Amino acid sequence: MYITDLIDNFLEFLEIERGRSLRTIANYRLYLERFAQFADDHRPADPKNPDQDSSAKPSDITPDLIRQYRLYLNRYKDDRGQTLSIRTQTYYIIALRQFLKYLARRDIKSLDAAKIDLPKVVRPQVSFLQIDEVERILNEIPPDNLRDQAILQLLFSSGLRVSELVALDRGQINLERREFVVRGKGDKDRPVFLSPSAAETISDYLATRNDQSKALFINYRDKITSPNPKEKDDKDDKNSARLTARSVQRLVDKYSKLAGITKKVTPHTMRHSFATDLLMNGADLRSVQGLLGHADISTTQVYTHLTDQHLKEIHDRFHTEGEH
Repeated sequence: MYITDLIDNFLEFLEIERGRSLRTIANYRLYLERFAQFADDHRPADPKNPDQDSSAKPSDITPDLIRQYRLYLNRYKDDRGQTLSIRTQTYYIIALRQFLKYLARRDIKSLDAAKIDLPKVVRPQVSFLQIDEVERILNEIPPDNLRDQAILQLLFSSGLRVSELVALDRGQINLERREFVVRGKGDKDRPVFLSPSAAETISDYLATRNDQSKALFINYRDKITSPNPKEKDDKDDKNSARLTARSVQRLVDKYSKLAGITKKVTPHTMRHSFATDLLMNGADLRSVQGLLGHADISTTQVYTHLTDQHLKEIHDRFHTEGEH
């Protein structure tokens, strides 16, 4: 069988046996089809059989082919001259390694996945807000703008990703218990909890709504007001009034600038702030991992160097201050 034929089998395996999301499947298809095309283009010609099929087979995957492919990824530029980041290149290699493991599982001769090392990815520096900075941002929101107040308070009190926030429906949140369940990356469910202030503000915001949209947060310009039940269902299905992630990014940026915050603030900055605030106040790393929905605790550990109170105590106790 050819590599291109086996890719479809592998993707079906990921969906059925591994329960991967359709978004992950689509990404893996992109990564692997690009590799398959590269392998086809670089398959050595057989001088004894010049008319052979040019499609590459799993047995054609060699260390040298992988070396050439990684050079190709590193030097790749799209039509706009944009290159692939190291992180993106890593996604390509991860997909390829998983594909090779699948081939080994089926006893199909190919390169051992263990012979492919992942690129070393330097994690970007984590940016977060201090509590007084969060308060300054909230104070810039007009008191009568309950929607924006609710959005900012919800981001900080829950650690939600912006994609999770805009996907929320009104009936999804239990404001009395101040908790709900959200489905995050990898289609994994996790509990989310609200502060009393955030729950109260969301309740006040919803009390002002007279539209028929099921979305928790809507775009004012597209507010749905039709009382017709059939029209309501049609519009709900299209989510025509649902606030977008880009709109949330814009309002976070707007209020942070009004508050005089000079660093770049995004919805993900609020998520970072949520995590660091928990750790600074004594929460354990495993609990924060669960609240953030991280599959791997190493992802959560990026916050520990920012919140290790013990290191500060060691510094204060043992560092000799110079004479003034």
